Amino acid sequence: MPISNFADHDALALADLVRRREVSPRELVAESIARIERHNPALNAVVHPMFDAAVKAADGPLPQGPFTGVPFLLKDLLAWYEGEPITSGSRLYRGFRAPHDSEVVKRYRQAGVVVVGKTNTPELGITPFTESTFLGPARNPWNPAYTTGGSSGGSGAAVASGMVPMAAGGDGGGSLRIPASCCGVFGMKPTRGRVPWGPDQGELWRGAVVEGVISRSVRDSAAMLDAISGPDVGAPYWAEPPERPYAREVGAPPGKLRIAFTDSPMLGHTVHEDCKVALRDAVTLLESLGHECVEAAPPLEREPFNRAFLVMVCAEIKADLNDAAALIGRSVARDDVEFATWALSLLAGSVSAGEYASSMRVLQRAARRIGAFHEAYDVWLTPTLAMPPFIIGALQPPPGEARLLRALGALRAGGLLYRMGAVDQAADKVFDFIPYTPIANMTGQPAMSVPLSWNAAQLPIGVHFTAKFGDEATLFRLAAQLELARPWAGKRPPIFG
Repeated sequence: MPISNFADHDALALADLVRRREVSPRELVAESIARIERHNPALNAVVHPMFDAAVKAADGPLPQGPFTGVPFLLKDLLAWYEGEPITSGSRLYRGFRAPHDSEVVKRYRQAGVVVVGKTNTPELGITPFTESTFLGPARNPWNPAYTTGGSSGGSGAAVASGMVPMAAGGDGGGSLRIPASCCGVFGMKPTRGRVPWGPDQGELWRGAVVEGVISRSVRDSAAMLDAISGPDVGAPYWAEPPERPYAREVGAPPGKLRIAFTDSPMLGHTVHEDCKVALRDAVTLLESLGHECVEAAPPLEREPFNRAFLVMVCAEIKADLNDAAALIGRSVARDDVEFATWALSLLAGSVSAGEYASSMRVLQRAARRIGAFHEAYDVWLTPTLAMPPFIIGALQPPPGEARLLRALGALRAGGLLYRMGAVDQAADKVFDFIPYTPIANMTGQPAMSVPLSWNAAQLPIGVHFTAKFGDEATLFRLAAQLELARPWAGKRPPIFG
């Protein structure tokens, strides 16, 4: 039986249909597969279908959880599913299959979802756009010429186009919130330590990376965070448990919140007028709902923060390549990865241990100052991004720069790249697109992108909310209030359903 209104339901509503035996898990999976087959050629959101396994799982006994029988997609990065390929967006991992489930995948499955495939991601999740040479670009259902953002770009496109109601991702610098903004859906980064990274990792990107989901409804994200949060064996640290389940925060009154807002570019240099308009519109809406909005921003030194963040990323990429070598049983060669990935790994070799430690202290001091700022405000509001979704390829290095990076990479000239200021140049380009989202990754605070605006070209423009460390509850209450006041579920891209 085709489910003609499949995409009109969020994940919890579909699970309720299964519980009431109005539809079977197999029917839901079949409908999701049909939608993937219909739209994926245009979007390249799903890069590894798992259709046969999904049908088999749907026919068998499923765990009884909040999402039993609901089709779901995993990001093809870090989410190990036993026996299935995981490429991390790189030809380096071609042929590698996960030897076991990662802990968070176990928890997704225990929540009852049926995994129908894996979604597109940039190589090693490095860039805030999804355009790997190995998997090809993910395309935006609002306009396939435009970016989905990254690194969970495939998940954003899949949810926005109605392939599934919810999909997994990870967020190390905005990788859930950036695609949510670009694709017009909801994305929250949980608090550091809220979601486990076992059994193979203790933390990633010095704790900046957190797993979560992209969804079309706030309540789906809340219920899934309930399902996957909490420490696992050997965790180096974990966030304090919430006072009550997040699902119960959805619909609870948020009270009168004191909200700081700014459209100052923070880590970048400029903000597009469309993003400023979206921010001002959100402030007006929030004030109409009874909240106090004050124009203010935390103190942050742009250049030291950006440089320190990029130093950390370069070191983590080098560690990723070291881990990859152990997994594939050979050393990593230059031609195994994209030239930009190789160049960044070479830069890591030009940074001393002392310089790396100093960079981490820069980020930690910034987190202290931002924490102090939040003593006066419940929430901090900004645009999610500094510009609307851009044409695919717009942030790729120009040909001359690309040739230089390839040449220096072939010479293993990491020191020369470093002296040429390559770290600073890379930081400027990235942070001019994402001047807000990486801040919460380094402080560990929860943050969300909410789809409240679209520009004249009918491209989504998200707005970004950050709360105090450990306070997802306030964000879920506020997001649900905004969802009720300005519903977005009915906003459908041209490629949908």
